[in-house]
Amino acid sequence: MKFLFQAKNSGGEVINGRMEAINSDAAVAMLQEKGYIPLKIEKQEEVSAIMKDLQHIWEGVSMRELSVFFRQLATLIEAKVSIISSLQAVGDQTENAFFRIIINEMLSDIEDGLPFSEAMSKHPEVFENLAVSMVKAGELSGNLQRSILFLAENTEKNYELNSKIRGALFYPVFVLSAALIIGFIVFTVVLPKLTSIFKDMNVAIPWYTTALMRIGDFMSVYWWFVGLAIIATIGGIIYYVKTEDGKKEWDVIKMKIPIVGKLFQYVYISRFSENLSVLLDGGIPIVRALVIVGEVVNSTAYEAVILRAADEVKSGGAMSSVFARSEHFPPIVSQMVKIGEDAGKISEVLRHMSVFYNQETDRITRNLSTMLEPILITFLGLGVGILVFAILMPIYNMAGQM
Repeated sequence: MKFLFQAKNSGGEVINGRMEAINSDAAVAMLQEKGYIPLKIEKQEEVSAIMKDLQHIWEGVSMRELSVFFRQLATLIEAKVSIISSLQAVGDQTENAFFRIIINEMLSDIEDGLPFSEAMSKHPEVFENLAVSMVKAGELSGNLQRSILFLAENTEKNYELNSKIRGALFYPVFVLSAALIIGFIVFTVVLPKLTSIFKDMNVAIPWYTTALMRIGDFMSVYWWFVGLAIIATIGGIIYYVKTEDGKKEWDVIKMKIPIVGKLFQYVYISRFSENLSVLLDGGIPIVRALVIVGEVVNSTAYEAVILRAADEVKSGGAMSSVFARSEHFPPIVSQMVKIGEDAGKISEVLRHMSVFYNQETDRITRNLSTMLEPILITFLGLGVGILVFAILMPIYNMAGQM
């Protein structure tokens, strides 16, 4: 069994920790043998694997929570607090139940003798390879606080970048979703009632009105089938995009979408340059750093190019030559990287490049709603115009025949 304890050492200092023992009496005896005065002993509740998976699905760990975790950890380590006590302090005030379980498991591994980086690597669902490698580099260089501080700042920047993307795409997604729902209701409920008047009168009806009437009749009877088909189609697309082949296709398609594609391109370049700069500053070899960045850039298209650059560097070449041959990197990127390679200041150049593309991303996200608004209004206006024209023209014809 595992027990959490609070005790006083020979100097009167209160310490907290955890230990394994057969029962609480054995735990007290073990503490007394070490010269500690036990103050409090509690059995640590074990979390089942099923409960852990459920909490992962329900809560997960957001980038914001990771950023706060690294920031607090760096502050405590800078204050000369041990890694075990630091993790205990951060874990105790973490509101996310799943994240608290992960922190407690890392604590147990560290107390069993594992380095912090290896304890992190056992939880890939929370900590990416970039974080594990940075912590490992900090352990080897003896500057763990600096590495964790790098991680905190890097996670914050990635979080802000993702927030910009979500904010920029929220407006068009909301408008299109609302249009789809309203259109479904109109064709299912409103349209059949409006067109029922035409069926009772012996008048000529245009072909486009007849087509709408048939669609309305079908929707009023088989609305459930159409609803299920729409849900199944959306679900099928989401499922396919999550597969390996689907993700590759989607990563290429979304960069070819007008206006939005440029935003994704700038986001990936900014993420690449920021993360690679952080890893190189942390002392990670460039080939290993490129492989890690390829995994965390979150685009299969860019990952393939970055991994080719890693192979090129491994064989004695320059990664700028690979970027120059790729359509996904603008010429200015390969030129700036080449300048950094020639001057031996690749990390500094990457930081400047990250700042530039972050600013470009800000500019696009600020203007995205302005650029998309007329397109969405035109699209919705055409739909409403066709619907109104198809309904009103027969009414005017009937009024003229009376």
